[in-house]
Amino acid sequence: MKLAILGGGGFRVPYVYQALLRDHGTPRIEEVWLQDSDAGRLEGMAAVLAALADEDAGGAGAAPKVFTSTELDKALEGADFVFAAIRVGGLAGRVCDERVALDLDVLGQETTGPGGLAYGLRTIPVMLDIARRVKALAPDAYVINFTNPAGMITEAMQSVLGDRVLGICDTPSGLGTRVAAALGLDPSRVQLDYVGLNHLGWMRRILHDGVDVLPRLLADDELLGSLEEGVVFGRDWLRDLGVIPNEYLYYYYFNREAVRATLDAPQTRGEFLANQQAAFYERIAAASGGAAMELWRETVASRSASYMAEMKGADTGSELAGHAGVDPVDEGYAGVALSVMAAISRNEPATMILNVRNGTTVRALPEDAVVEVPVLVDAGGVHPLTLAQPDLHQAGLMQQVKAVERLTISAARTGSRAEAAKAFGLHPLVDSVSVGRRLLDGYAARIPEVAAVFAGGT
Repeated sequence: MKLAILGGGGFRVPYVYQALLRDHGTPRIEEVWLQDSDAGRLEGMAAVLAALADEDAGGAGAAPKVFTSTELDKALEGADFVFAAIRVGGLAGRVCDERVALDLDVLGQETTGPGGLAYGLRTIPVMLDIARRVKALAPDAYVINFTNPAGMITEAMQSVLGDRVLGICDTPSGLGTRVAAALGLDPSRVQLDYVGLNHLGWMRRILHDGVDVLPRLLADDELLGSLEEGVVFGRDWLRDLGVIPNEYLYYYYFNREAVRATLDAPQTRGEFLANQQAAFYERIAAASGGAAMELWRETVASRSASYMAEMKGADTGSELAGHAGVDPVDEGYAGVALSVMAAISRNEPATMILNVRNGTTVRALPEDAVVEVPVLVDAGGVHPLTLAQPDLHQAGLMQQVKAVERLTISAARTGSRAEAAKAFGLHPLVDSVSVGRRLLDGYAARIPEVAAVFAGGT
């Protein structure tokens, strides 16, 4: 089988390849096509993958062959699966997403709040073009979308590809794995009752052999405090809620604190990553073999260890104790993506949490909205599981954010500045319509790809 990875020069690519090397089922991925607009990044990532293949030379089965191309059509043609992980505007765009908002004392974050809307506005037109090329060149392929904002992008692409595109985020499954580890449970025997949108959801029950162990976790000071969510939200708030929120809900529940912490930090997350990645790609250009692989491992360890540092009382980019060397292959994006491919191509049914078409799953939302819920994946595709309806406060927040997402999709498709202004003005993290208009003006002025959306629009 052929796998095309769009954004093939990105940091997550070696994790995917590691997962493929560990996979010995039949059929399996035999060709991996890396596609990226930056030939230098492709060359660097190809060097890392070659070193990983050499390291695995004694393993069972041949390593998937790696091809690189800056041409989209060449990578897509005849693909069985497509991973999409692109960043329109690069990290410079992400920094603008953050800084335009922070300059107005509004949350500046990659996917949550106005920064996520700006990111979506400039990304959706590109992803719709990609969806059309997939439909023409690989009509039987499944698209597994990693591109943020994942729920919004997946929903836009489904207008072209239907249910053959789904979105992945490792945050819910990662939470389940960490909870199982904290309680000393076998994660394969744990079922997660989760409902929400991408980066906005709640773990309501954690079932082990049919028994809900969440009350046990909430009652234990030490266990609850050992979880990232216990650190981020505080034990008292988790107990008040009676659920474990997705960590990105910190930006809603503690918005003032989040904005203050980001403003007080010496740099934003985007600025940290821009500096880190620039140094990495400069160094990897002169590296090869094992040196390239070790450089990548060193860089991603620092990247993972500093994740959401400012929300945990540390400076942005600071490595947190106990987080160094985090390897998300098994429970992260790569592991979930490999499970999806195995379930579909080999009919190995698996239950996981994905971004999929709602249907009748969450009655408070439109049927064609994309939600993040538990699903069964098999050779017949993706099937959302029946679940209890969200509580009133959960449904209300989901409805408001989903309305904003759909306005953003409409604006990106039609070039309507009025629709975009409504999206910014209605976002719950933007506290004023006039501020929303200033945010939109700021993004259009500073990010060419955002301005291009409205060229000729209304």
